[in-house]
Amino acid sequence: MSTIHPDPEATGAQTPHLDFAGTTPYEDYVQADVLTHLQHLRSDDPGEMVFLVTTQVMELWFTVIVHEWETAAHALREDRLSVARDALKRSVRELEALNASWTPLAQLTPAQFNSYRAALGEGSGFQSAMYRRMEFLLGDKSASMLVPHRGAPRVHAELEKALAEPSLYDETLALLARRGHAVPQAVLGRDLTQKYEPSPEVEAVWAEIYANPDQHDELVRLGEALTDVGELVWRWRNDHLVATRRAMGSKTGTGGSAGVAWLEKRATKNVFPELWTARSHV
Repeated sequence: MSTIHPDPEATGAQTPHLDFAGTTPYEDYVQADVLTHLQHLRSDDPGEMVFLVTTQVMELWFTVIVHEWETAAHALREDRLSVARDALKRSVRELEALNASWTPLAQLTPAQFNSYRAALGEGSGFQSAMYRRMEFLLGDKSASMLVPHRGAPRVHAELEKALAEPSLYDETLALLARRGHAVPQAVLGRDLTQKYEPSPEVEAVWAEIYANPDQHDELVRLGEALTDVGELVWRWRNDHLVATRRAMGSKTGTGGSAGVAWLEKRATKNVFPELWTARSHV
């Protein structure tokens, strides 16, 4: 028999069920107790908590976005454009939330970051396996990025699989080819483990599609959904660059990375390149 007495103000038909034999159904579904006890601080600095939690939140957003882009890629392979666009549109909102994750870290001074930077040891964001899967889905492939994960067999196998699979853009170009557009065989049959390189012929395909929106409305809408994704990926990279500049200037990054210099190079790159360059020819 329950020994919990409801709040008198909460009595009546709308009284929530408060007495559970074990954990609550909410806890069983969300695993909040697990999530809120994953923070193992390595310094006494009070600022480390927000850095750690923000990074963990980013990892969760990476996971959701990978799910959306894999959903979109599979749908494109099956010519289900509406399913693909819906997944891409959801990922745009998720990318906006991911990018907003920089806000708590964006104004760190060097002294504030230094107060717990040593706790990171050799840890660095470029070691994130889920972020690497995001990059692979965008066509930014590199077998060398599997090396840090050789000691984690499951993670390494997932990345190896993602490296060999068509990217989101590969599936898009394959769909365009099936629709009769002149995507060159050299692009369609390329080594999928390599980084995607821009093609003048693909640029011409997108220019033709965008120049005839009434004839290619469905593909224009797909192109715009991908462009929305590409824009927010570019903003993510630039926000990362700015936050790092403020926190550590041009010093070597954690884990031996080149820090700002490496991020600056990344920030100049667009994903789905021909979707951007084709606009100059419409």
